Amino acid sequence: MIATADLVQQTVEDVYRTESRRVFATLIRLLGDFDLAEDAMHDAFRAAMEQWSRDGVPANPRAWLVSAGRFKAIDGMRRRSRFDSSLAVLAQQIDANSSDEEEWENEGIADDRLRLIFTCCHPALSPEARVALTLREVCGLTTEEIARAFLTSPTTLAQRIVRAKAKIRDAGIPYQVPEADELRDRLDTVLQVIYLVFNEGYAASSGESLVRADLSGEAIRLARLLYQLLPEADVAGLLALMMLHESRRFARATADGDLILLEDQDRSLWNRQLIAEGTSLLERALSVDELGPYTVQAAIASIHALAPSTAATNWSQIVTLYDLLARAQPSPVIELNRAVAIAMRDGAEAGLDLVDDILSRGELTNYHLAHAAQADLYRRLGREAEARAAYERALALAQQEPERRFLERRLSELNQVD
Repeated sequence: MIATADLVQQTVEDVYRTESRRVFATLIRLLGDFDLAEDAMHDAFRAAMEQWSRDGVPANPRAWLVSAGRFKAIDGMRRRSRFDSSLAVLAQQIDANSSDEEEWENEGIADDRLRLIFTCCHPALSPEARVALTLREVCGLTTEEIARAFLTSPTTLAQRIVRAKAKIRDAGIPYQVPEADELRDRLDTVLQVIYLVFNEGYAASSGESLVRADLSGEAIRLARLLYQLLPEADVAGLLALMMLHESRRFARATADGDLILLEDQDRSLWNRQLIAEGTSLLERALSVDELGPYTVQAAIASIHALAPSTAATNWSQIVTLYDLLARAQPSPVIELNRAVAIAMRDGAEAGLDLVDDILSRGELTNYHLAHAAQADLYRRLGREAEARAAYERALALAQQEPERRFLERRLSELNQVD
């Protein structure tokens, strides 16, 4: 059946949203070059808009797109070979080495996106470049989104990604999942990448939506694949952490998309299956002598997940875990979270002293959640003028619309007090 133009456009857009990064990853494996694969992917989607209207949507759109992208890349090289004879040889090599369509659909451990993550996390690249390149090329985050995650500028990130691609090309870094002994050397960066992707999905850095379920779901999928490949405690800890956070997703926003704080969430909406799975993984991660940072964070998340209410939460245990986390992975953001937990345990004044100290050092000056935390503690202490000023600072920095609406409501409530 031939679909209407509007239906085909919607179908292509849906496939692009759900499958484009997998198509891209497979094309990189087949073509061996980032930029060539990127161009081929976009050519394939353009071809889909034309041909699916005429011939109908194929039974396996992703395989069709991979095949079309591969063909267009090879055809383009052959057409340009009259200006550069080496392209004809390259086209012939790619055609010969990527002709087995069964390999395009391999869904085993050597998943193309997992393969690409390890390529992007190669030791020849700097740690910053590994993370930035993987977020951009594997997961499709924009340079602006990645820049916010790194607290740096989009221009800096774009240059970092370009240099990383050139390094992969010039050094001949292979597109493959490394052997088990090499995997462990790259594991920390891979885990960091997956967790940053999850965070962007669980609490989008900007835009109209509080969450991006496609990204958080993809991070969990990649972590599951990684755990199958390398069932170590750190991987289990990260997967547990993401599942425990994801279990609260449907309770974190109203039907209109407005933010609901943890203390106000309907806990009956929390996904008990994810909590049970995350808790089981956490138990495995806790079975080793040395706990990794993701395992400690998962332990904190499990306390929240199993508590019947905010008031009944074991805040002393959470503070103890933050103490452990701060020693293992010093960070002003971890300090901030610890300060909030202390405020819940010892009172707003105790927490505010710590938050004020963090902000006075200038480390989180541009971090809207630090100012929001400070504002909330001022509010709880009845210091309305200082709360208003802190909320205004947070609002000036926030780029996610649900968070902005929440901060605006808080300001409006304070103005009504006056």
